[in-house]
Amino acid sequence: MALQIGIDLGTTNSLVAQFIEGETRLIPNRFGHFLTPSVVSLDDDESVLVGLPARERLVTAPDKTVASFKRFIGTDKVFTMGKQRFRAEELSALLLKQLKEDAEAYLGETISDVVITVPAYFNAIQRQATQNAAKIAGLNVLRLLNEPTAAGLAYNLQDKPDNTQFLVFDLGGGTFDVSILDYFDGVVQVSASAGDNHLGGEDFVNAVRYAFLSRCTTLNEGQKQQIKQSSAYWQLFETAKRTLSKEKSVEVKLHLKGELHQATISEEDFRQASQSLISRLRQPLERALRDARITPANIDGIILVGGATRMPIIRKAIMAWFQRIPLSAINPDEAIARGAAVQAALIARSASVEEIVLTDVMPFSLGTQTSHELSGGRLVHNRFAPIIERNMPVPISRVRSFATIYDNQEKLLFQILQGESAIASDNLLLGEMEITIPKRRAGEVSVDVRFSYDMNGLLEVDLTNDELSIAHNKVFQQNSQNLSEAEIQQALNRLAGLKIHPREQKENRYLLEKGKRLYEEHLGEERRIISEYLAYFEQTLESQDETLIRKARKTFSECLERYDSGWLL
Repeated sequence: MALQIGIDLGTTNSLVAQFIEGETRLIPNRFGHFLTPSVVSLDDDESVLVGLPARERLVTAPDKTVASFKRFIGTDKVFTMGKQRFRAEELSALLLKQLKEDAEAYLGETISDVVITVPAYFNAIQRQATQNAAKIAGLNVLRLLNEPTAAGLAYNLQDKPDNTQFLVFDLGGGTFDVSILDYFDGVVQVSASAGDNHLGGEDFVNAVRYAFLSRCTTLNEGQKQQIKQSSAYWQLFETAKRTLSKEKSVEVKLHLKGELHQATISEEDFRQASQSLISRLRQPLERALRDARITPANIDGIILVGGATRMPIIRKAIMAWFQRIPLSAINPDEAIARGAAVQAALIARSASVEEIVLTDVMPFSLGTQTSHELSGGRLVHNRFAPIIERNMPVPISRVRSFATIYDNQEKLLFQILQGESAIASDNLLLGEMEITIPKRRAGEVSVDVRFSYDMNGLLEVDLTNDELSIAHNKVFQQNSQNLSEAEIQQALNRLAGLKIHPREQKENRYLLEKGKRLYEEHLGEERRIISEYLAYFEQTLESQDETLIRKARKTFSECLERYDSGWLL
């Protein structure tokens, strides 16, 4: 029997977890780490690298490496790596495929059924794109679970007293979600959710970059523009951001064409550079509280999720807003994956999981365009008519009636929209439905429009009029910004043709790329030593003697650890 697992498909890192013997367990990747960087790269021979070895190539081969592609899933954006071009769905599929293979190697069993987490504010297009990525990777999605809901499961909210209300503050690498969770009589319910799909830890890395540029006096404007536009220095500023989570200041040293540029960034410098980002965090918080009709004083606890919540400036802002210390008993990087594993066990009806009812809410409103009649009979067009409003519990089905506005109309066109703007055209267009109607006077022909929305974020629309025998149905799974079934099959065929490094070679590639990166970062004697070890390891790999390679790998790894002050796992 295939296992069910939970996957946190993150912007910066991804994790896999399983619920077994009454507890959640994280599943390590082939390198023994729980966090797998959400990075994909093409090696010089056009073979695919995923995770740690790919992340090292963000510095050494930025033109063949892509990170943060989750931010663009469900869009038309195409990423170029060498001669190859990929959509975000395809890159996500490559990442999911590796997570699947690593978990299968560790557990010794086949995996096909998964629960995958998504930001609560992911729209229908992004959710379907995530489903497509999983399908390309050979996975069956049991459910797409909103990340804040997963956090609630990880913290066992079902064990709390009745009428408990928690706020989940989820700041990941590329997205921000906030949700209000209620617990009563065995039911964990999301009562409100809001967020920002383009706000995360990576934006705070950019704030460190701008703080450095404002503090460094030896850079000219051309050099500053080069640093702003280049991804080669990303790790440097990421490391500085992490240091500022532990220290009051950090000294950043940057080498540019043989010249050393440096500046000290204080916690206050970082705070000032991040002010606009902190302000953006408040907006979804206020919306969620307003939609839930509660005040900060009504919140029983605040759960921190996502690695970016480790930043002191974030925790201080939360304490200032809510006048309390947030909870962080579970590693914020791991909470989502652990909750996904619990959900997978609930779906599988594991005997070790206490049965609970889990409800979610609509993160956005769904409706259609309409016209309003003002006093005097004047019509105002291009208005949004919500049918399912945001923060309604899902699954849900709602119906509204719409009538003709002109005499002798022959057709009715319904635009299916998602958003919150009163102006219809300002919202996201999911698709259109058009029906033919008999010619009659204005208002004499009406059509019931029913929207049904399921737990996986898929929308079904029914247009009906029993008297006129009108019955038109459409499920919005794909649109112009998403993959059709034919395109999914094409992606399967194309990705199957890519060369994937064998499992036993992954660690060798990781160490080689790490060695190249560290060589670029260091100077003088340290650079010479790294170069010698790198050359020795490359020579040993050419021998194809597994015994020698194993010994050289251990020695090379120990050498690199001494000189690596970068990625913290």
